Amino acid sequence: MSPFTAELLGSRHFRQQYGLRYAYLSGAMYKGIASRALVAEMGKAGMLGFLGTGGMGAQEIEESIDHLKRVLPRREPFGVNLLCNLDRPELEEELVDLCLRHDVRYIEASAFLGLTPSLVRCRLKGLKRLPSGEVVAARRIMAKISRPEVATAFMAPAPEDMVRALVNSGAVTTVEATLGATLPMADSICVEADSAGHTDQGVAYALMPAILSLRDEAMTRHRYSQMIHVGAAGGIGTPQAAAAALIMGADFILTGSINQCTVEAGTSDAVKDLLQRLNVQDTTYAPAGDMFELGAKVQVAKNGLLFAARANRLFDLYQRFDSLEDIDARTRAQIQEKYFRRSFEEVWSETRAYYERVAGDRIADIERNPKKKMALVFKWYFVHTNRLALRGDTEQKVDYQVHCGPALGSFNQWVKGTALESWRNRNVADLGLRIMQGTAKLLGQRFAEFHEAAIPELAAVHS
Repeated sequence: MSPFTAELLGSRHFRQQYGLRYAYLSGAMYKGIASRALVAEMGKAGMLGFLGTGGMGAQEIEESIDHLKRVLPRREPFGVNLLCNLDRPELEEELVDLCLRHDVRYIEASAFLGLTPSLVRCRLKGLKRLPSGEVVAARRIMAKISRPEVATAFMAPAPEDMVRALVNSGAVTTVEATLGATLPMADSICVEADSAGHTDQGVAYALMPAILSLRDEAMTRHRYSQMIHVGAAGGIGTPQAAAAALIMGADFILTGSINQCTVEAGTSDAVKDLLQRLNVQDTTYAPAGDMFELGAKVQVAKNGLLFAARANRLFDLYQRFDSLEDIDARTRAQIQEKYFRRSFEEVWSETRAYYERVAGDRIADIERNPKKKMALVFKWYFVHTNRLALRGDTEQKVDYQVHCGPALGSFNQWVKGTALESWRNRNVADLGLRIMQGTAKLLGQRFAEFHEAAIPELAAVHS
């Protein structure tokens, strides 16, 4: 009988900390694609899902949290994504306020290149010391990272200058600040290899050992009493991939792309129909709309879609020219007629109206800077293509922007010829259970094979 079961995989301490039956998580996906229905199903099954708050309004997020608390009345686990927002830090502050007000216990911090005051406040607020002397946090933070230097920042206590400023402003107490110096910024680190959406195109086999070494160094340097757990994400869509992550030392696994193609995912049926046919080679890279000027990348589906090619063309034009007027007439016409299906003037009018609502003081500066204006006009396309996909617009299907990694193609191959070939039979918690059960079975088989192969070798050594 195999010693491996789905419930025993990963770190027992991690499962206990997060109140989980399985060391299996589903990551947040933009605009509520990781929907409240998806997160609720994960919680009911003893797994942890994170609500995809990026691009959602505060009212919609609050309604989703209220809903999750109602449908998970026994405090089954659920989490909320806290997305770094350098352009509009007030949105980050607003979400932290909301999480504090509603006592959200689990936070997925993503897209952070460094720590921010709002994230530090989220960590420190509510810290207390038990009679036993143990310092406990009101909420647990899981940092999703793909770079060692970011991991190092999250494995250290909150920066003293930020803590001092928060104390001086009254945002945290001196007691909370003192207790915070004994804890890392994150309880757990999720190592994100080449994944759907924003990606540094990291290789799991290289990243995991590097981050595990940094974790061990941080534990020694800071003398923490509680282990910083390290999990794996990116490319996980089958038991084989999950087993590889666990063998490398992952305390938990987190999936993303495969969950976008489930009944509970908050995207259109048209996108799900497209995704269930993807193979491992059917993804590519495009500029990230929110970090367009920096050249950051997202991984997207490409099978039958033109988004990636058109997005890369826009970025190339942005690099080569200083204004829309500098671009040749034929190219300008192609973009307006084929890509945007409206004029640059119409796009700028819509963009300007948005900035009037959220940052009116920036409009004059933008209009004095032709290159900045060109960037914002091009960035409109990225917002537009997200909307097309989410609502399943059939007339502009080729422009769908669908964040996806090859893990989904691998999953599709794994379930080919079964009832799960159709996304209409895919439920997010069931996928998680099947992957964990398959992983346990696979590990049992592999270790039995290793043991069987080792017996004659050992006998030969001792004979």
